[in-house]
Amino acid sequence: MHNIKGIIFDYGGTLDTNGTHWFHIFRQVYAELLPHITEEQLREAYVYAERYLATHRTIDPCDDFLAMLHKKVALQMGQLTISGDEHNTISQVAKACDAHVRTYMEQTREILDTLSAHYPMVLVSNFYGNIHAVLRSYGIDGYFSEVIESAVVGIRKPDPRIFALGVEALGFKSEDILVVGDSYSKDIVPAHSIGCHTLWLKGLGWSTDNEAADCPAADAIIGDIAELLPAIDLCE
Repeated sequence: MHNIKGIIFDYGGTLDTNGTHWFHIFRQVYAELLPHITEEQLREAYVYAERYLATHRTIDPCDDFLAMLHKKVALQMGQLTISGDEHNTISQVAKACDAHVRTYMEQTREILDTLSAHYPMVLVSNFYGNIHAVLRSYGIDGYFSEVIESAVVGIRKPDPRIFALGVEALGFKSEDILVVGDSYSKDIVPAHSIGCHTLWLKGLGWSTDNEAADCPAADAIIGDIAELLPAIDLCE
């Protein structure tokens, strides 16, 4: 992939879980700690918590990911009618999810370190107003010249305008920019629609979104973030 002058990254599901949608991380943790919870029950609780957090000022800007997870898991368990205090599982679930991220972050930091020597990078994320605290907690905040967060700018993916803000922040034409994300519908399609190059980190998605055979908006598809450097013809 040639003539790239700048890169826009998604965060959740891309840099933190190597293409795995967060629902599946939760499902694995709940299966270990609360095996009686069905996938359908957890899916409903997951959606409830996400919608609640999108409409209520629950997350503080200073909340790192572990603090945010405590609040998110508490909402999930409330919907599941599980008393987190009684079962002492809110902290266990949150810590287990945080541990998943930390297993991926060493590789992510190495990749970002290599890329930052060649390209300016911007982060574009649907998040809750605390993305800077999260990035700092994992040691990757210094790689991005600007962070564009949905809760701050008032635009959420898949609205292509949020990617247009990323293009503007980089200061290049859209055709000179590569967008990397794990969601075909929320990252790849809107980025493609404004003329960016796109690289889809295709992992275990929320739904059949990641199972489509015909993916014309994706210029390249990888199955592991370790394939990113070779995909853009850049090796250490």
